[in-house]
Amino acid sequence: MNNKEGNNKRGGSRPSSNKPKPAMQKRAQGPKKAKVTAKVAEEAAKKIEKKPNQAPKRAKAKDEIRLNKYISNSGVCSRRDADIYIQSGNVKVNGIPVTEMGYLVKPGDDVNFDGVKLTPEKKVYILLNKPKNFTTALDEGQEYRNVLELVKGSTTSKIAAVGRMDKNTTGLLLFTNDTDMIRKFSLPNQKSSKIYQVSLDKNLKFEDLEKISKGLVLDGHRVFVEEVSYIEGEAKSEIGLKLKTSNVKVVRNIFEHFDYDVLRIDRVAFAGLTKKNLPRGNWRLLTEQEIINLKNT
Repeated sequence: MNNKEGNNKRGGSRPSSNKPKPAMQKRAQGPKKAKVTAKVAEEAAKKIEKKPNQAPKRAKAKDEIRLNKYISNSGVCSRRDADIYIQSGNVKVNGIPVTEMGYLVKPGDDVNFDGVKLTPEKKVYILLNKPKNFTTALDEGQEYRNVLELVKGSTTSKIAAVGRMDKNTTGLLLFTNDTDMIRKFSLPNQKSSKIYQVSLDKNLKFEDLEKISKGLVLDGHRVFVEEVSYIEGEAKSEIGLKLKTSNVKVVRNIFEHFDYDVLRIDRVAFAGLTKKNLPRGNWRLLTEQEIINLKNT
């Protein structure tokens, strides 16, 4: 008896069937999630309410100006502080309180700031070729005169110098009542280049010139030098230096770091502006194109 027969005796043989097996029942499933199409998302976005104080988006007309800038131009406060006043409801345009950030003011609009009617000043930009023995500081006593004396009568607006200059520094100095411009050229990461002619007490060693060209660290801050070179036809104590900063103190510290005494510093170029046709001690108004260039640097 073979194993096959034994198995048949114990369990019996199962009749074979060619009938198809019934399909397995599918698990109960919830409703299918609708796919979010781009069109659906766009419709949903349209239904989202605008955030409070959000200005309506529209093209700005030629003579329109943002309300916070209008306030800043009047000289009462900065743009950032103006935003706070606007949000608090203390600014009215044509008698109506405005709390929208980015609200645009049109020529002829009546702007009232905390109960006072504002009249923004026209922006003024004056370039001076500063002589020696004048300073931008106001606290050095009466021994040295202030640079504002040199541009007296140029405008009735309240202007300030862009950056600082001591009595021994000469060259280009910009004055304006544009607080945004003053702030822009006071930032450490400004993009425009300035060129200085520096007179030292002794010849600059070539190895020191190379070290300066690679940049250096002063007071824990990295100073990047675009160009440094001897001035052609002059003694090797006369150096040309090109870098971004408008802080003359940095220029002086670069050479003092290598044990040179700086006798004179003359700024010969400032953000594309030069001393051409501007004698020492004289000033002139910037042209419209020069103003545009300054704002775009």
